[in-house]
Amino acid sequence: MNDRLVQSQIEELERKLRAYERLIETLPFPFTFADYESGIAIEKKRGDVRPHLRTIPPSLEKEAKWQWDIDLYRDVPFEKVEAFLTPLLDLVPHHIVFVDDKGIITLCNLQAAIDTGVERDAIIGKHIRELLKLPDELIATLESLEKGEPLYNHEVLDRFYGIVNTRFIYNDDGSIKRVISMFQSLNMMKETEKLAVAGRIAAGIALEIRNPLTTVRGYLQLLKTELPDRIASLVERLLIPELDRTNGIITDFLNIAKPADVKMETFRLHRFLRDDVGVLLQSEALLHSVNVHFDLDEQLDDYEMSGDRRQLLQVFLNLFRNAVEAKVAKTMNVTVSSRKVNHIVQLRFCDDGPGIPPSVIDHVFDPFFSTKETGTGLGLSLSKKIVELHRGTMKVQSDARGTCFLIEFPLCSQPPFLSS
Repeated sequence: MNDRLVQSQIEELERKLRAYERLIETLPFPFTFADYESGIAIEKKRGDVRPHLRTIPPSLEKEAKWQWDIDLYRDVPFEKVEAFLTPLLDLVPHHIVFVDDKGIITLCNLQAAIDTGVERDAIIGKHIRELLKLPDELIATLESLEKGEPLYNHEVLDRFYGIVNTRFIYNDDGSIKRVISMFQSLNMMKETEKLAVAGRIAAGIALEIRNPLTTVRGYLQLLKTELPDRIASLVERLLIPELDRTNGIITDFLNIAKPADVKMETFRLHRFLRDDVGVLLQSEALLHSVNVHFDLDEQLDDYEMSGDRRQLLQVFLNLFRNAVEAKVAKTMNVTVSSRKVNHIVQLRFCDDGPGIPPSVIDHVFDPFFSTKETGTGLGLSLSKKIVELHRGTMKVQSDARGTCFLIEFPLCSQPPFLSS
């Protein structure tokens, strides 16, 4: 009986020992383990399957030592490395895309997915042409892959205006494992330069025009009581309103260059859309034969965001008036929708109007750009600036079926930091 028990214990120890051996054999990285209590050191070199055991002077005073040398490119499946890098690269405001030697996307950061209008998870495993919607010969990453040469500050002059850099990660046999591409858009720099110029112009306008306009308006108000009725009526109906309109244009332009302070408060997003935006648009809609619909994502019913309700209301009012001014049919349908997409809150303001011509759609957010005879071209510029102050982005999509403005905010539980 005792012999069988001893034999069973021996077999159990052998199974455990073999399990430990298999564990060590499957470890993909080299290491050294020194167990001074037993006087045994275990060493595994890169490329070896079985470890090497050697004896060392035993000591009860020394603690065991464990050292390893992990090469992320060689010892860890690269898919694991990419999964680790993804949330870090999502913080980068440029486009970062990894492709394999066939041009298949293995990593796409959030900024690249947002700016190209794709679902990030859905684009993984697809060819890079499906992300960029460009012919292969125009894709710099594929050019770099084909030539086997990295690109350094390569200029891209198509609809993605900016600078591309590529770098390679190689397999042990020298073949390409990944092409890492980073695209830095220069559109933001162009926008920053335009806003800087706008700020300087606005300061000059405020000093050189606004004060004289106020003086002229005051004298007209004073003098109209002493003028003939016909002239007084002209002053009241034409001159003073035109001065007020000019002053309003200056105010809007100043808001674009240096917006007013943001009065931040926390509020329920859907309640704001239904109660504040809804009431405002419905009252305007009655005057212009417009039907307003809301399509709100249930996932955001309890979502609270922080911002300036008054300024955000102005955004929706500007979009509504922009749609109404373009209306050609007897009635128009406007839809305000919300969606939760990954870590993004998407708001869409869509109409079924005639659409924006492709030749001008890239300029709709430019200050003073307008296709309407009476338009100032400042409403959309100001709206975009307000959205950006709330750490959001604003884009436009349009075709013959209508126009849709896409507003995106980062999904967060904490109020965003808003600068004035």
